[in-house]
Amino acid sequence: MYSHIPVSLSDLRQPIHQELIEFRTFFKEALKTEVFLLDQMITYLHKMKGKELRPILVLYSSRMCGEINERSYRAATMIEMLHTATLIHDDVVDDAEQRRGLLSINQVWKNKASILLGDFLLSKGLLVSLDADEFELLKIMSKAVKAMSEGELRQLKASKLQNMTEEKYFEIIRDKTASLLSACTESGAHTATENKVMIDRMRQIGLNLGIAFQIRDDLFDYGGEDVGKPVGNDIREKKITLPFIKALENSSFMERQKWKLRFRKDKKTKQNVADITRFVHDSGGLELAAAHMQKYSQVAIELLLEFPPSARRDEMQRLITYVTSRKK
Repeated sequence: MYSHIPVSLSDLRQPIHQELIEFRTFFKEALKTEVFLLDQMITYLHKMKGKELRPILVLYSSRMCGEINERSYRAATMIEMLHTATLIHDDVVDDAEQRRGLLSINQVWKNKASILLGDFLLSKGLLVSLDADEFELLKIMSKAVKAMSEGELRQLKASKLQNMTEEKYFEIIRDKTASLLSACTESGAHTATENKVMIDRMRQIGLNLGIAFQIRDDLFDYGGEDVGKPVGNDIREKKITLPFIKALENSSFMERQKWKLRFRKDKKTKQNVADITRFVHDSGGLELAAAHMQKYSQVAIELLLEFPPSARRDEMQRLITYVTSRKK
């Protein structure tokens, strides 16, 4: 196990510092448009730049299987367009007011323009591959889009019916989140090698990493010693995640019925949210969910260790470790 855990992504950016500059240039060029409103919105998008975790994952995966090249930048650009489009659409659905410290796109330009911008990014991402005859990349991305849509719809249905189980939870996060991180590692590998065994191994690394990533996100909602102040958004939205599922499993029948009923309540007060959060803490839900997160992270590392020892493998292991130890 790599002993040093970076406190931020800045350490992980260093080995690919120049390549990230190249990616950003490629990304901006790919988004150029002569439509004035679109140009305004895209300029605003550039100001909302996120952590770039997914492009970093693409580039790291390329390095694991060969060298970063123009095809790697193309794959990273497609991934970032797809991810950004889903965030914009999510903000419309959730009526979000902010994104990355700025007003969300839907708050500045309203829902209709936001949906159209998301659609533009999705179509542009597909065209990036088609214009270069990158049909395998198109296939990887299209499968991810399909899986993400199915995962979101499954989650909506489970939230409405309040019939989430651990099995359903893992099906949902495998589609909703892990499919995209899997596309990152698979597409990155594909741009650097034709070795199908290596490409499939990288795909599996991304899949397991993506599951661990989502569990970490779900832990944030309930707070704890290593994740900070609880947020409670999932609780308010009646979104059942692994910490609550594991807390229920660790409780008596009567306790389960009581807390399920409280979770189903439509308009929860701050006290309601605090009570549910405390129940999850007291019932060991956080620890049990974190154990699952570490299990999937460890599988990703074990798959990575099938590659020959190298500085690049060590750096990739640091990235995997970061995902399950990040503070936000």
